[in-house]
Amino acid sequence: MENKTETGEVLVVCRSESFLAKSIVSKIQSEGIAADISHGDIKDIDRHRDRAELVVLFMDEDIDNMTESLVYIKDLVSDLDRRIILIGDSTEYKTATQSIPEQLIQQWFERPLAMDDLIKCIHKYMEENTGEKRKKTVLIVDDDITYMRTVYEWLKGKYHVGMASSGLQAISYLTKNKADLVLLDYEMPIANGPQVLSMLKSDSQTDSIPVMFLTGHGDRESVLSVVGLSPVDYLLKTIKKEELINKLDTFFAGKK
Repeated sequence: MENKTETGEVLVVCRSESFLAKSIVSKIQSEGIAADISHGDIKDIDRHRDRAELVVLFMDEDIDNMTESLVYIKDLVSDLDRRIILIGDSTEYKTATQSIPEQLIQQWFERPLAMDDLIKCIHKYMEENTGEKRKKTVLIVDDDITYMRTVYEWLKGKYHVGMASSGLQAISYLTKNKADLVLLDYEMPIANGPQVLSMLKSDSQTDSIPVMFLTGHGDRESVLSVVGLSPVDYLLKTIKKEELINKLDTFFAGKK
């Protein structure tokens, strides 16, 4: 057997004790890819949150009783920019897609399962979406919803983008999700940019996340006060789309 990848695991979710689901896990592992199984309990799925690169949902007649778990899986893969492979018949697929939007589904395999095709699909996904090839995650923090959504639209094609409209929302997001960069509004009510950065720096789980400040001020005093907080960069909100993307590309290229 080859060494397992260091990029995470494939999580196979199956409500029942299924021999075929266990065989899928064993086959994935034999291909050198880390894999584990969960029986659909939300707490058990959550244990795999930080490791799951791809979710394989093995559906059966009990799919009707999995609504809460399906919603949780949907939220998990959406938050982490992952995808789901579905295995089951057309009725089970229809039930699953009532909770899981089709844009989150990598592929659907009907039974009887073509195991080789499934493994090829998993290999392709892992090769194209893990490690250095995975999209970087950028969290935008700004109380100006219109501006935040504008930046989201600019970046969503190239990066996985999270949004938070306050410092507290940003902290909450970062306790559950990883971010490669935070674009942080300097001036916000309740907790402003410097206060949010201070909170991030005081927590060992977030102290190494790079932060770029967004500000509407370009005067010397504002610039110097921001630089003193040691962000990785200082960006005026008047920045154009192409310039912002170039800034981020240059930053991430320098991190390699």
